[in-house]
Amino acid sequence: MSSEPGPGLPFLPGCAFRDPMPHPCQGPVTDRVAPEHLEPPEHTSGEAGAPPDPPLDSPGELKTSFHRSQTLGYKNGYALSRLPTVGIGGERLYVNQLSQPDLDELSNTRPVLTYGQSKLTPPSGFVPAHVAFDKKILKFDAYFQEDVPLSAEEAYRIRQVGIYYFLEDDSISVMEPVVQNSGLPQGKLLRRHRVPKNDRGDHYHWKDLNRGMNITMYSRTYRIVDCDPFTQVLRFYAVWDDAASMFGERQPYIIHYYLADDTVEVREVYQKNDGRHPFPVLIKRQRLPKTFVDRKKTFPSCVLEISDLEVLEWHTAKDFAVGKATTILGRTFFIYDCDNFTRNFYRDKFGITDFQPVEINKKQPEEVPQVIPPYNGFGILEDSLQNCFSLHPKPPRKDIIKMLENDHKVLRYQLALESPNPEDRKRRFILSYFLSDDMISIYEPRVRNSGIIGGKYLGKTRVAKPGSTTENATYYEPSDLTIGSAIEVFGHRFVITGADEYVLNYMESNAESFPAAALQALREHFRPQQVVKETANSDFPMLGSSRQELDELIVQVQEELKLREYLNNKNIEEAFLQCDKDGSGTLNRETFLDLCNRLNVPTNTTLLNKLIHLCSCGEDKINYRDFLRAFPS
Repeated sequence: MSSEPGPGLPFLPGCAFRDPMPHPCQGPVTDRVAPEHLEPPEHTSGEAGAPPDPPLDSPGELKTSFHRSQTLGYKNGYALSRLPTVGIGGERLYVNQLSQPDLDELSNTRPVLTYGQSKLTPPSGFVPAHVAFDKKILKFDAYFQEDVPLSAEEAYRIRQVGIYYFLEDDSISVMEPVVQNSGLPQGKLLRRHRVPKNDRGDHYHWKDLNRGMNITMYSRTYRIVDCDPFTQVLRFYAVWDDAASMFGERQPYIIHYYLADDTVEVREVYQKNDGRHPFPVLIKRQRLPKTFVDRKKTFPSCVLEISDLEVLEWHTAKDFAVGKATTILGRTFFIYDCDNFTRNFYRDKFGITDFQPVEINKKQPEEVPQVIPPYNGFGILEDSLQNCFSLHPKPPRKDIIKMLENDHKVLRYQLALESPNPEDRKRRFILSYFLSDDMISIYEPRVRNSGIIGGKYLGKTRVAKPGSTTENATYYEPSDLTIGSAIEVFGHRFVITGADEYVLNYMESNAESFPAAALQALREHFRPQQVVKETANSDFPMLGSSRQELDELIVQVQEELKLREYLNNKNIEEAFLQCDKDGSGTLNRETFLDLCNRLNVPTNTTLLNKLIHLCSCGEDKINYRDFLRAFPS
């Protein structure tokens, strides 16, 4: 077989040429025959000892299939991609395929049935490029050669430029330092944008830039000679002290000086809950003038843009130093510290080594005492006090356990009003003390033809003791309510004259919470009523009464009543008359004793027993009319 290519066929280096036409001595080529049924042909032509032709499946044969494998498809209506298993020409790919160790690991992994497979650590939060690389710029020093065809003194000139690569969006800009009176259009030679690299749509990347290499942008070739360490921004920490003015204070700021174009930016340090709007940029990035040309005071510098004609000197890096104050647009900033890059820059550029930070002592604001206004009497004191602590007051916390334990437990007392008016001294009140929340309510029973409208006198509220303040308020407690004691309720003074039996039972069951004198006074108050009950249940001998003896006893009772001017005898008479339905003038003993108990008849034990004895008529009857003679209305 010939090893030379036939006419019109290209020769591929490294591949043996195979004539598509069969050799006359070999006969026709047989397809789809197993290799083991083919006998190796004998060499009938060529030089002796020539190697045999490679078999059909040898690596040296020519490829006839050049299409790529299909990697796109649809499943359940969704487009998906899969990795190719064969490459161009049908060769098996070993890239992006599982290796034998990976297959062995998968074959030996058993599922965990109890708790499932181990959970993977969640990936870290995604940070976009414009946030991660914000204000991060790569600066390269370069130059380009410009031809000068119309000059007899020079054939070309070298122009130095700075190439700035912005990492946040892979854009590039080219700046040439401006030289006064150079006669050349200098400054920004190439605006910031993504620069195309070739005709295929590729753009320059930071990997394409390095020292000692040439880069061509828009038919102009730049030679890169140097680059900065990372970024060329100086950062200073400063404060502006305006405490001398009204409502002024000391505010922290950060001053950025951009070495690329000598511009300055001042940013305010924003802190949470500092009461300021989140506008951190005080002065946007710009060139700041330091010394102006002599001008009139009426020059509208705040309106017109300042150009080089009005400025003698601009702010430079030499004007900023730690421990030095600098004035920017009429506001004086004191620089007390800087970052590490700024320290290294000043050390290498200006030989400055003193960067001792200045300690700024933050002036503590004067503590203004909180003045609580006096209580106006509306609502509960704790509830009204919350308006002095917050714009959105919250109700005071309640003792839920105490409310559950003392639910529906009320102590009731009888009150008499202390007043210079004789008509008010005859008024009686019922005080209810609620043990669940320590609130008090006062009710005045209605008395017919008294000229006073009874009913609710005081709604449920907590009553503070006299002398208590809003800062340290003390309220009436059950231990303060004893027989004969006086309480003051919003400017009105009352005297406790009686209580119900529940008060006595409650005080005896909680004797450790009450003074012994208060408990004894309450027991003495209930002793006459207890004697009445005992008399009703006893077999007292019924003897004839003497009118003279009865009259003498009535005089003694009336003398006793003179000491108790607050007793309303008219109510006693009305109560007995209402119970005498038939008008006989007598009541049975049980009804009579029950009325005495309810009306709290104020006589001592001896006189009461004797009077009841003399007024008795029969075994179960009492002449209440003789009894009422001792209580003239």
